[in-house]
Amino acid sequence: MTGPVAQEITALLTEAFAPSALEVINDSHHHAGHMGDDQSGESHFTVVIESAAFSGVNRVMRQRMVNKALGDIPGQRVHALAIRARAPGE
Repeated sequence: MTGPVAQEITALLTEAFAPSALEVINDSHHHAGHMGDDQSGESHFTVVIESAAFSGVNRVMRQRMVNKALGDIPGQRVHALAIRARAPGE
């Protein structure tokens, strides 16, 4: 079962990138009691996304694209977000 933040991340990335693969992994349980743990159970995530939108785009720009699509989620509503963005065939 996924929480509301994970569902919102999935919806925003699906709308922005029409990914051929998308995995939103909640890593919060690994950080319970640590800095950034807001007790919500949705403070730390890893996003693995594959989309044609990333073809010919470098790693830093891909991360910026994902962060932009997520609006205020990274850094404000989520403490940590790891992004692995790739183009099909990579």
